[in-house]
Amino acid sequence: MSQLGKTNANFNLIEEGDKILVGLSGGKDSLTMIHAMKEQQRRAPFSFEFIAVTVSYGMGENFDYLAKHCEEYGIKFMVKDTKIYETAQEKIRKNSSFCSFFSRMRRGSLYSVAEDLGCNKLALGHHLDDAAESYFMNMIYNGQMRALSPKYKAGNGLIVIRPLIQMRERQLLAFVQDNNLEAIGDEACPGMRFDVKMPHARAAMKEMLKGMEEKYPSIFVSINSAFGNISDESFFDPERFSL
Repeated sequence: MSQLGKTNANFNLIEEGDKILVGLSGGKDSLTMIHAMKEQQRRAPFSFEFIAVTVSYGMGENFDYLAKHCEEYGIKFMVKDTKIYETAQEKIRKNSSFCSFFSRMRRGSLYSVAEDLGCNKLALGHHLDDAAESYFMNMIYNGQMRALSPKYKAGNGLIVIRPLIQMRERQLLAFVQDNNLEAIGDEACPGMRFDVKMPHARAAMKEMLKGMEEKYPSIFVSINSAFGNISDESFFDPERFSL
């Protein structure tokens, strides 16, 4: 909560009068986030509201346990039914990567629900490990210096925030384990039902960073600092030269 408070103060993620849609997949990251948001609601010197929304892909999923969990802790909850799985059967080709497809479709559904509910912000559960992996993926595979922003405006005007972006993945895993919370894993991924290749790039980045952290234990502290300490003039973009 201390780190969440610092991140929130630095980037003004959660503010007075906000109505926030929180994407709840049921995994460790989003489960941690709804509880952190609930605690932030109790601690903050201002008022805001939020609702947890789970996207159903249309695979016959049962989210009763999530509904029960949210009810137990006084968290507003709803399920957004979609036909993403049916659409994927038509769109995804054999041996193609599926992660980006489902991510885009899921994000679009959350945007739609946020608009319907009158929410001005959408909270996603990305953490520092995600940001570091994305940075190296973009640099190695796309030739681009790009990570994950704590806050940005989507094309429809919705503000997207990442309250956990400066926290480590292992912190979120520890929270779920220490509190005996039932978190789902890859078994809920709709891509598991398709004959498609597994997303190797992110797994490779995760393994690379694991090796780097073994050699340089404070590397994630440095990465977190570096993401906020950018020297534009030291790179090769002519538009960013200071002279």
